[in-house]
Amino acid sequence: MKCRKISEGDFMEKQGLYNPEFEHDSCGVGFIAEVNGEASFETVRDGITILKNLVHRGAVGGDVNTGDGAGIMTQIPFELFSKAASALGFVLPERGSYGVGVFFLPRDHKKRETLIRLVKEFVAENGGTLVGECRRSLRQIL
Repeated sequence: MKCRKISEGDFMEKQGLYNPEFEHDSCGVGFIAEVNGEASFETVRDGITILKNLVHRGAVGGDVNTGDGAGIMTQIPFELFSKAASALGFVLPERGSYGVGVFFLPRDHKKRETLIRLVKEFVAENGGTLVGECRRSLRQIL
């Protein structure tokens, strides 16, 4: 993968909320996307390469033991999640009509149950429906 510096001619013309005057290079940020919308392992591999090569990321922490929160965002793996949902006894809505939340829960039982209750309340208050609940990894399920 080759990267190049952004030059003045790379920007769109000013329109709507977009203004090229606000464009600038970002220290420690990488971005790659599949513009045709198709899932591709190559795109994921390139994204991981970017992460590995960004020694100075904008979110780098002051302490080397906790990480900096940098990561990669991908599409929801519908087939894999459908298989897991089936194994857990529920059916997912159609592709693209749901979201997935990942939470690292406290070990303390009371705190964990409080957090789970708060998440369920938040989903309900915002018009969502919780369709499945899983507290195990996909490896444990499948």
